[in-house]
Amino acid sequence: MNIREANLTDLDSIEEIYDDIHLSEENGCQTIGWIRGVYPTRKTAEESILRGDMFVLEDGKVLGAGIINRTQVDVYFGAPWEHDTDLVCVLHTLVISPGASGRGYGRAFVEFYEWWAKEHNLPELRIDTNARNTTARTMYRKLGYKEIGIIPTTFNGIPGVDLVLLEKNLGG
Repeated sequence: MNIREANLTDLDSIEEIYDDIHLSEENGCQTIGWIRGVYPTRKTAEESILRGDMFVLEDGKVLGAGIINRTQVDVYFGAPWEHDTDLVCVLHTLVISPGASGRGYGRAFVEFYEWWAKEHNLPELRIDTNARNTTARTMYRKLGYKEIGIIPTTFNGIPGVDLVLLEKNLGG
């Protein structure tokens, strides 16, 4: 298994994962709270790759992706974060192919995110997820992330989202 910065040759694989997740949700197999054609889309991945903040997890082929940067979405401001600092790292849009779920890839990606934040001297980690995404919420809790609030919002063009804000501080 390897996690690395994505490049444009990864775009089709990332889009395929997005499509598989949308299909899985549409078929009632999982609940993420995303909407096909709204978020995430090929454009989401392409823009992130061009910014240099998209990373992929591969194990023979690309099985996961996520965006790691310092960009805090608007609903983060004014939230009751326990650590008030500018040294923030954010994980956005973590996806693991539905066909590869349950193999520890999500945990491995979050561990990479934490390593990346440490390497960039960003001790305050922030993540958000839809309240409906109980699988992600459970994983983040097991990895030491604390839910600090749930904010009703329109998120990435999706109305009626109860956005769960999570944080973990690595110290320093």
